[in-house]
Amino acid sequence: MAEPVNVNINDGGAMFAHEMSVNLSPTQIMLDFKMITPRLDPRGKGRPTFLIQHNVVMVDPWHAKKIIEVLETSVKRFEEEYGKITKPKSIAKAEKKQKQLQDTHSESTKDTPNYMG
Repeated sequence: MAEPVNVNINDGGAMFAHEMSVNLSPTQIMLDFKMITPRLDPRGKGRPTFLIQHNVVMVDPWHAKKIIEVLETSVKRFEEEYGKITKPKSIAKAEKKQKQLQDTHSESTKDTPNYMG
């Protein structure tokens, strides 16, 4: 007969990921989820302060493919229940503004010689 085993679970706090980066090794795929939060720090003398929290999830390539399958299924079920997922208007507006800034910058440097070949 097997002896009872005590199990302690350390639940990490919930985190809203604003960014994610992916790093690869020959045997692992590392997903680095980041949350960036602006802070008011009276000692910061008016300089912006940001708190960056990140959690890394490492999986082997086979499990990464299984995660993709689960996400695809979940997104499909979400859209069937709540409607098609579209890009928020605020993000589309910010992207348009960023493109205009880039276009303006490229116009102003159009006549700058390129010495890199």
